[in-house]
Amino acid sequence: MRILVVDDDPLFREELTTLLSDEGHTTFTAPSARRALELLETESIDVVFTDLKMPRQSGLELLAEIQRRWPAIFTVMVTGFATVPTAVEAMKSGAFDYIAKPFRSAQLQQVVHLIEEQRSFQDANLPTGTAAELARDLARRGKTRILYADVPPAPRGEELEFLAFDGTSPSDLLHALDEFLLRHPGGGLVLARVDRMLEGHRLDDIVAILQQLRQRLEGRGPFAISLDPSRVSQTQAEALRTSVTAPAVQTALEALSSPIRRRVLFRLTKGPASFSEAMHAAELDDSPKLAFHLHRLVDEGLIVHLHEQYRLTPKGQSAVAILREMEDVAAGKGARTFVYQTPPEAPGSSASSNAEGRRVKKR
Repeated sequence: MRILVVDDDPLFREELTTLLSDEGHTTFTAPSARRALELLETESIDVVFTDLKMPRQSGLELLAEIQRRWPAIFTVMVTGFATVPTAVEAMKSGAFDYIAKPFRSAQLQQVVHLIEEQRSFQDANLPTGTAAELARDLARRGKTRILYADVPPAPRGEELEFLAFDGTSPSDLLHALDEFLLRHPGGGLVLARVDRMLEGHRLDDIVAILQQLRQRLEGRGPFAISLDPSRVSQTQAEALRTSVTAPAVQTALEALSSPIRRRVLFRLTKGPASFSEAMHAAELDDSPKLAFHLHRLVDEGLIVHLHEQYRLTPKGQSAVAILREMEDVAAGKGARTFVYQTPPEAPGSSASSNAEGRRVKKR
């Protein structure tokens, strides 16, 4: 991974970057939040380790800016024991984790491993091939017909119904989908190169149309989009992704993305657990950190705390079912809703075999 270390203490920066480099990571350093932001504008960074307390601009202020501009970056707060409560608050604001000084190399390795686990979870089971190939695959898996919206030429195959669409009239999609669903009530939609719609329309308007398309397909067939990530910002890509994902699924997947929370949920499928049992299952030795994740699961309604024990709720059981279903996808079984991101094959083409994206199970 490409990791940026931000700290005004040069000795600590050197120590941390040495540990990370020894693990095979590419490291960058910055003595201040201002310099860190300059680096983030020019370098592709996966993870930021930032000191919580720095002069002029704090780690919390840097976190807020990263969350606003580069939400896909994992931010880890580095703190002293006296400021652990502040670090926990930072996690509520979007930090992935925190590590307290002085720390052992094993603790650092654990945090990095958790990030790698979460990245693997988020990027698991990526569809490969073109958007048209994805459309055919979804049709075969769901034994249904797919409305495939793209620029000519139309892909061949009885399972697909082609809609000539270049992004200039997004509202036409709603009418076209309604007519298609009258003929094929269980049908689905694959919309290629959704980024083309942003060339002449506001992001909010496109998001609204995608949400309406998703609502029309609730309880029916799959809904997928493809986009060229080189033509959209991270903020735009996330807004488009979210618009085609049902709100309940968004919440569940966000909660499930943490490997710590997944471990707790899987432990609770075996029966109620005490705090110490949950800590053992989560492979943690940090009570405040586990308490944060348990509170998150409680707040999402996935678990309850009764009589000094944590238990799965019906919603939590459904969340575990989503995880099992995602494992089924990895084993080659079907899924219903995808967000599919792909660069174009060539000028004028709508897709590429070098695909990048994610699959999301639709409830």
